Amino acid sequence: MNSDEIKKKAQEINQEIVEWRRYLHQHPETGFDLPVTETYLKERLQELGVEIKKNYGGSGFAAVIQGEQESPEKKTIAIRTDMDALNLQESSSRDYASQHDGKMHGCGHDAHMAMALGAAGLLQEYRSSFSGQVKFIFQPAEEIGEGAEAMLKEGVFTDEPEVDAIIGTHIGSIWSLPSGQVGYRKGPLMAAADKINIRIRGKGGHGAKPQETVDALVVGAEVVSSLQNVVSRRIDPLDSAVVSIGEFRAGSAFNIIAEEAELSGTVRSLSSETREQLPEFIEDVIEGVCLEMGADYEFEYTYGPPVLENDADFTELFIETAGKMLGEENVVEISQPTMGGEDMAFFLQEVPGTFFGLGSVNPEKGTDAPHHNPEFDVDEDVFWIGAALFTAVALKWLAG
Repeated sequence: MNSDEIKKKAQEINQEIVEWRRYLHQHPETGFDLPVTETYLKERLQELGVEIKKNYGGSGFAAVIQGEQESPEKKTIAIRTDMDALNLQESSSRDYASQHDGKMHGCGHDAHMAMALGAAGLLQEYRSSFSGQVKFIFQPAEEIGEGAEAMLKEGVFTDEPEVDAIIGTHIGSIWSLPSGQVGYRKGPLMAAADKINIRIRGKGGHGAKPQETVDALVVGAEVVSSLQNVVSRRIDPLDSAVVSIGEFRAGSAFNIIAEEAELSGTVRSLSSETREQLPEFIEDVIEGVCLEMGADYEFEYTYGPPVLENDADFTELFIETAGKMLGEENVVEISQPTMGGEDMAFFLQEVPGTFFGLGSVNPEKGTDAPHHNPEFDVDEDVFWIGAALFTAVALKWLAG
């Protein structure tokens, strides 16, 4: 494997990767049902000569490149990309802006797919030089944290060829990396992302006679306030956790005291031990407030993606490969994990691998907006880096 040769080939196809990305950006789809995205990806893979396997998790699917070298032990590395967009109205005036009102690739998944296609093209060229397989996993429903788990349950790792390692990337400003740099971190990189739903039942009545009621809205407000004590008083200060209520629904009219209130929020953590404790801590608060104020409650805790942990040995292989290709000064350690979640974590629970950041922050090009923002965009000049690193890391790992 020649790092300079892979770099040169990837740079030569960067414009093609841009074109793929722009089409995908114009046609965003959400959740598990992504028919236009799925069809487009499969057509491009067929043009590249890549074998498409079965679907998993709705529009998700796998594709495989078989190495032509003989070896007694044929291993498989997976390259994973997410496919879905956000329910978000794009504010960009660019000519490749979303053509679907209320939907936008505001998190870089369009670029991830295009870079994976680029890697597929490169690895097809190199298939005579390696043994084993490269399995491309095109995954839906990342934004709702359900796609990876659904694909695993349907056998995407255990169906032939079985997956032994995995790599993926996230482009954009999430780690504030400037364009052209890549970031890595051994161990925890992104938080577990869970969801809570709370229903409070009080006693409604006339706004002029509060003494005859149990105001569910007031109870809910007290719950929101008291939940902040979970992190500040029950979690080790040296650990990390977040409890945030994002939705609060109560009341039907200005002069009616609410009988019910519904709250929902997100819970983030960076250790499995803390994650196991949080449901009990949160319910203790809800129960205490409701008991004191005379209300009843229902509490639901839904587990989402776990903590995303990068394998130390595989990440070291990535660091070495990226350093040779980009220069060591452009391969930087991500010093602190983010409390953002990512369901790539489900895959990394099963096999060793790494999830790296690809820098895309360039204020002069207008690519410094945060993720999930109507003005989000990425620097298209760095796409070759993702394709090249997918290719080079896969070849190096397969070579043992």
